[in-house]
Amino acid sequence: MHTILKGKGKDVVIGIDKPFVMIGEKINPTGNKKLAAALKEGNYDFALALAKRQIQWGADMLDVNVGVPDMDEVTAVSKLVELLTANVDVPLCIDSNSPQVLAAGLKAAPGKPLVNSVSAEEKSLNSILPIVKDRGAAVIGLTMETGIPKTPEERVALAEKIINRAGQIGIPIEDVIIDPLVLTVGSDSKAAQVTIQTIEILRREFGVNINLGASNVSFGLPDRHTANQAFLAMAIQAGAACSITDPIKLGQTIRAADLLLGKDDFAMRYIKYFRAAEKLKEAEAVK
Repeated sequence: MHTILKGKGKDVVIGIDKPFVMIGEKINPTGNKKLAAALKEGNYDFALALAKRQIQWGADMLDVNVGVPDMDEVTAVSKLVELLTANVDVPLCIDSNSPQVLAAGLKAAPGKPLVNSVSAEEKSLNSILPIVKDRGAAVIGLTMETGIPKTPEERVALAEKIINRAGQIGIPIEDVIIDPLVLTVGSDSKAAQVTIQTIEILRREFGVNINLGASNVSFGLPDRHTANQAFLAMAIQAGAACSITDPIKLGQTIRAADLLLGKDDFAMRYIKYFRAAEKLKEAEAVK
């Protein structure tokens, strides 16, 4: 099953038989005071710089989030998406809980974008899915309702609910990417395994493409990067096909996973990425 997304000049195909897709996570003001301040001032140059740097480091797509308190997010997302469209060619993932913000971002985005996200909660399904359908976009479905279930079976049931509701209004299953969610192993040692098992069941029963937010698994722990690398590799092996992540930190891990899973003939993509990353490190070191 393939999910095909389109930017201004680049198409991205997400699928278990394809190289893993990196969706750059950096255009998100949560935890980034500099970006939040710039967006609030109506200055989008910093966000554009983040976009270009992520693409240099291998991002196939860009997540776009303008969620700053007490700001006109509808206007902000429109202006930022227009600026990104004028300067980059990759597909965009419009990231918001607000139907109004999503609609504005989707209207400004070229091609076939991705929506992040819809949950299994009735309010979310009823407000988000029609926007996705009308725009002809794809959507990430979160396996949560009022909270995140503890078991793989409960999460799979919520995924099925999202898939069915999307299908009822004409959104094909290939345009529904499921995020099985992950909680920190710092408070629940089984959290990563629950996510892995959910991925395996989803792949077996529905064949859907799987998105992953890997960094939550290490929240509250020392040396988070090592835990994130290990978990991401395990999730890719289980069947995850894309992730909203930091390509600068995890790009080489992802290329290595593709190589080891036979998705990189003669290690060409792995070697090319390594060489490009070394040059980028040298260039950034002298700035």
